Amino acid sequence: TVPLADDEDSDYHQEPYKESYKDQRRRAHTQAEQKRRDAIKKGYDDLQAIVPTCQQQDFSIGSQKLSKAIVLQKTIDYIQFLHKEKKKQEEEVSTLRKDVMALKIMKVNYEQIVKAHQDNPSEGKDQVSDQVKFNVFQGIMDSLFQSFNASISVTSFQELSACVFSWIEEHCKPQTLRDIVIGVLHQLKSQLY
Repeated sequence: TVPLADDEDSDYHQEPYKESYKDQRRRAHTQAEQKRRDAIKKGYDDLQAIVPTCQQQDFSIGSQKLSKAIVLQKTIDYIQFLHKEKKKQEEEVSTLRKDVMALKIMKVNYEQIVKAHQDNPSEGKDQVSDQVKFNVFQGIMDSLFQSFNASISVTSFQELSACVFSWIEEHCKPQTLRDIVIGVLHQLKSQLY
């Protein structure tokens, strides 16, 4: 009878162990599931805190909590808005770079003019009439306007500003301006003499 009692005893000890193992697995699964749900909830709460449109008060729904679908949709809309803003800023940066390039070209030209005037302050003084100066200016402007008119589109302000700086970079290079001025001066010289 003692061995039978031992067998019963061993069965008695094994059964609670099996139940305990099942309970542990169930508890571990429940905890893992709760962690997953908490992580998802925290993710939605973080999105709601980060996305400005989720924080705006919607008086039609009062102070009710936003649904997960609304939080996701508002997040998607906000990301699309940010992409558009980024693209717009990249275009503005590109335009500003063109502005800087044009200003650098103008700066170099003005520095050359100032240096030439400092080197020869009296050269050409009182030797050219205002009419001749105007004719030179008009010749330069007429030549520039031809390329300006052919290159510039005025369908929108944005297109105009982009075209202007593109035109400046292409047609107002120091060498190009120098060639225009020399051409105008040669033309006036042949008219005067």
